[in-house]
Amino acid sequence: MEGLFKRVSRFAVLSCLLTGGAAHADCLKGNGGVPPGANTTDASAPFYIDTAGLDFKTLPPTRDPKNANYPAATELPDGTLPESGAEGNFIIGPTHPVAPELAAQAGVPTGKVYGFTMSSNDSAVFNPGMIRDDPGGCLNASIFTAQTAPGDKSNMLVPTAHAGIWTRAVDVYVPANYAAGTEAPFIVLGDGGPKGFFNEKMFFTILDNLIAQHRVPPMVAVSIGAGGQDAQGSERGLEYDSVSGAYAEFVENEVLPLVESHANVRLTKNPDGRATLGISSSGVAAFTMAWFHPELYHRVLAYSPTVVNQQWPHNPALPGGAWEYHSQWAGPPVANMSVEGVTVSNTDAHFGSPLISNSPAKPIRVWFETGDRDLFYPAASIPDGMHDWVLADERLAKVLGDKGYHYQFLFARNAHHVDKATVQQTLPAALEWLWKGYPAQ
Repeated sequence: MEGLFKRVSRFAVLSCLLTGGAAHADCLKGNGGVPPGANTTDASAPFYIDTAGLDFKTLPPTRDPKNANYPAATELPDGTLPESGAEGNFIIGPTHPVAPELAAQAGVPTGKVYGFTMSSNDSAVFNPGMIRDDPGGCLNASIFTAQTAPGDKSNMLVPTAHAGIWTRAVDVYVPANYAAGTEAPFIVLGDGGPKGFFNEKMFFTILDNLIAQHRVPPMVAVSIGAGGQDAQGSERGLEYDSVSGAYAEFVENEVLPLVESHANVRLTKNPDGRATLGISSSGVAAFTMAWFHPELYHRVLAYSPTVVNQQWPHNPALPGGAWEYHSQWAGPPVANMSVEGVTVSNTDAHFGSPLISNSPAKPIRVWFETGDRDLFYPAASIPDGMHDWVLADERLAKVLGDKGYHYQFLFARNAHHVDKATVQQTLPAALEWLWKGYPAQ
């Protein structure tokens, strides 16, 4: 059976194969071990990387879900998933059987798909676009060879990034039997579009089946292509990894009006009927959309969300980027720093981070997953103590639990970054969990 996601190198950050450049044999590959010059011995010093409980016989290292640095989790029998509606932390695998909802079923009505394209030239939020020149056409070469600012291992310098133009494709799934003019709930997919990382045909088949079984509401799916390239210095990175409301505002004001006109649908304004879904950087973007705009979105689903320090350009007011959702910046205290001309201090509060811990709880429901061999410092050039995906996702689970959020977090054994087998096993159940409490009709 064709996978829900297209296969990529385990060390490649997800969409780079789709966005130009070539993977030559002499190109640098992503890292999976401890970066050169990293601090792994002094936990009290800046930019510490904790390697306790990590098995480096594999690259990236295999993590033990019982690591003392992770919150407690319930281990499930191999091949099974949590009970419907269950909340908290769970361990699944190492076997990941394909969910039956991935296959088209006889007699199940199929939705219709409408498509259109968008250009950065027409955007008020992302105009101009961002393009990074990777030497020799080698994917992410600028990232793998980048330097950091003097004295700050968290601030990657990417001089090859410059303004440019991007186009993106948007596909809209409209469920069977939708009545024109009626208000519909919907889900926004990052890294989408017909050539995106998502296998849209399979995802839409899952929706057909779940809707027919009355396990989720008849929803519209808005599958939005990424801006282009990946990580620091790219349009995709700028849109997805920025810790701000910009991407949600772009979707709300520029994408959704086109969705309604091209697909002849009316999308609900009720945030309880709006969901976001993403993988890797679009996974953290899915969370960021709801975090900054809970009046727009209440439901978040993410695989291997990049809640690490990947925000670019570097923001001195939040120097750890998305890492600061759950943890403080790993760098040294800074007594005084100029932010937009105002002198501020992060000696004590690190500008209010961790953001989730230090903010009132928001009406957000979150499902997310990480793999035991998820990414670990894929760019060796930034040994900042804030690029271990598993540790980041585990800490996200910890702070969500401490604040009383409704969430389900899966640690998957025998799983890589946005692991295909794990997604094929879990996505139907994850969607059903995500929409709990909303009328399925």
